[in-house]
Amino acid sequence: MNAPPETITPVTDVTAATWDNLSPLLVDIRARRNEFARAQKIPDEIIEGFKRVGVYRALVAKRFGGEERTPADFCRLIERISEVDGSAGWVASFGDGARYLAALPEDTLHEVYASGPDVVLAGALFPLQPARRSTDGFVVNGVWPFASGSPGADLIGVGITVEDDPTGGLARVAVIPAEKVTIRPNWDVIGLQGTGSHDVVVNDVIVPEEWTLIRGGPPTLDAPIYRYPSMTFAAQAHAIVGIGIARSALDEVIAEAGSRTSITGAPVMAERGYVQLEMARAEAMLRSARSFFYEATEELWEEAIKDAVNPRTATLMRLAATNAARQSAEVCNIASVLAGSASLYTTSNLARAMCDSFVVAQHAALNEGTLQSAGRLLLGSAAQPGFP
Repeated sequence: MNAPPETITPVTDVTAATWDNLSPLLVDIRARRNEFARAQKIPDEIIEGFKRVGVYRALVAKRFGGEERTPADFCRLIERISEVDGSAGWVASFGDGARYLAALPEDTLHEVYASGPDVVLAGALFPLQPARRSTDGFVVNGVWPFASGSPGADLIGVGITVEDDPTGGLARVAVIPAEKVTIRPNWDVIGLQGTGSHDVVVNDVIVPEEWTLIRGGPPTLDAPIYRYPSMTFAAQAHAIVGIGIARSALDEVIAEAGSRTSITGAPVMAERGYVQLEMARAEAMLRSARSFFYEATEELWEEAIKDAVNPRTATLMRLAATNAARQSAEVCNIASVLAGSASLYTTSNLARAMCDSFVVAQHAALNEGTLQSAGRLLLGSAAQPGFP
């Protein structure tokens, strides 16, 4: 029997969670973004700031104190954060973890949100590691790379494979308290350096079956936000980071163009023909990609509201997400080229934007292969499990 509503809805400070707190948080992130790269993580106080603005409760069920915001609402929040810093936006995007957690049994969800809705989930799913069945669940061992946001997580999900597991080709995810997971710091990369995407190590941790879920499987909660395809949403939550990064890169070039002169005696940037042409092209690319992204989001959301999600619509959303990531990387490259030597410095926002956007576009959910998968589905062929 489920507990009565008053015992399962945590007491939360709704006022503190309002997005009105976003502006001061963005000021803090902008002032400290160079620090994130050196630390190879987003500091705990910034994670607390994400909680204040509702990042982690945005997609949590209202019965658990969450807000059940729309996918577009969530993406706009991540976009704003990403305009200030790509690593911060990337870590914030894992607020979409509430969608994954919704596939846990409802009794488990009561435990997850017993202390409130602001639960931070990080994940490192692949390669899937074999787990052994025991009387208490699954015995989990292994090492998983690319665990973005793991230093600030409450829960960490890792991908496992179990003999004779009827998952339909989808990954089973073991959800483990962060204190039972070892983080192996090794995130030495050219972009998104502050995401803390280190390896995570699990040694002989027993995970009850009710604390596992099927990634991309059906949710146990029924609401429009949980009918929205989780794999599709994960891809777009990452892709919108690229849009925010690219916007910041173009805005920086625009801000400098009217006053920046050349040591060679050339006119200020804004008066150079090639700069004018490339800025127009980049602006059109970014706005087109962003419009396609949000148009596809709204179309898929309308279907989720009606409980009639069409696989073709989900495919278009995946295509829009991949397009957004890849076009954003191209826009950042254009901005860096236009800025010339100013974009060479490691502390330059343009250098950061170029590298960060490149890493976004390399993500497995946004790379070249996803374009092929989308094309196959649009042409009536089958794609691999988990797509769209």
